[in-house]
Amino acid sequence: MAEDLYSVLGVAKTASADEITKAYRKLAKKLHPDLNPGDKVAEEKFKAISHAYSILKDAEQRGKYDRGEIDASGQEKPEARYYREYAGGPGGARYHSSAGYEDMGDFSDLFGDMFGGGMRGAGMGGRSQRGGARFSMPGQDAQYHLDIPFLDAVNGTKTRITLPDGSTLDVTIPPGVNAGQVLRLKGKGHPGLGEGPPGDALVEVGVRPHPVFKREGNDIVVELPISLDEAVLGGKVEIPTIGGKVAMTVPAGANSGQTLRLKGRGVKGKGDQLVKLNVVMPEKVDDELKAFIEEWKTTHAYDPRRTMKEQA
Repeated sequence: MAEDLYSVLGVAKTASADEITKAYRKLAKKLHPDLNPGDKVAEEKFKAISHAYSILKDAEQRGKYDRGEIDASGQEKPEARYYREYAGGPGGARYHSSAGYEDMGDFSDLFGDMFGGGMRGAGMGGRSQRGGARFSMPGQDAQYHLDIPFLDAVNGTKTRITLPDGSTLDVTIPPGVNAGQVLRLKGKGHPGLGEGPPGDALVEVGVRPHPVFKREGNDIVVELPISLDEAVLGGKVEIPTIGGKVAMTVPAGANSGQTLRLKGRGVKGKGDQLVKLNVVMPEKVDDELKAFIEEWKTTHAYDPRRTMKEQA
């Protein structure tokens, strides 16, 4: 093998181990014989990059190659042929196989990392219909995005995605799913090669905002408008929750910004619902209300900004 091993992988001699591995993986995905059936050129290139990687991935072997102690074939003797010879074998018997990928060694683990899982089924040792080695690998994962309503996200639901090819995919949304969370549907991705299993479907969830409810962790936050008389006198009011409407008591003398807590009314029953009160004046202040306030403030005037003045 006369060609420089670094040139075979398309990397510089100063390339790091990670750069060498990345270069090999990129080429292997493109040139593997099972992905290029009948393409002899691709097959030969694949053999070449596999052999180059088998030497350069090993720090000791790479050092010997860089120092000129071994040649591009991995042999100390310049007359050695492409495949390694057994030094102690009878008559220098060649390392051989009908498949022609002897130098791959433990590359099955590498391909498992490359394609999302370990080698399965027949793997490198299985036989293809072409009579050569059959490569089995899991199918690629399929990625989708699904926008769901706020209440479906916090309460959970079942929905269906229509795929580009017209087929459908049923998705179970667990209670409390967060925006950006990815749901994994085992075996619902692209089919595998050979005897490899199909990949998974990865569904990224988007959550549409709700006009009333907001989420803070497992708590649900609601801003509740209350009238002037409810703020002064207190009383029972109806309030929405993610599980339906409930009655809540507003205490007398309630103020805007005051927060009341409904225990266990949050996400998955773990959080609470936080109710922030907001006192809302009537749309029109009539003469009767004006007269009452004028009389009331003569004996009950107070300064709501006293603390601010003291701290300024």
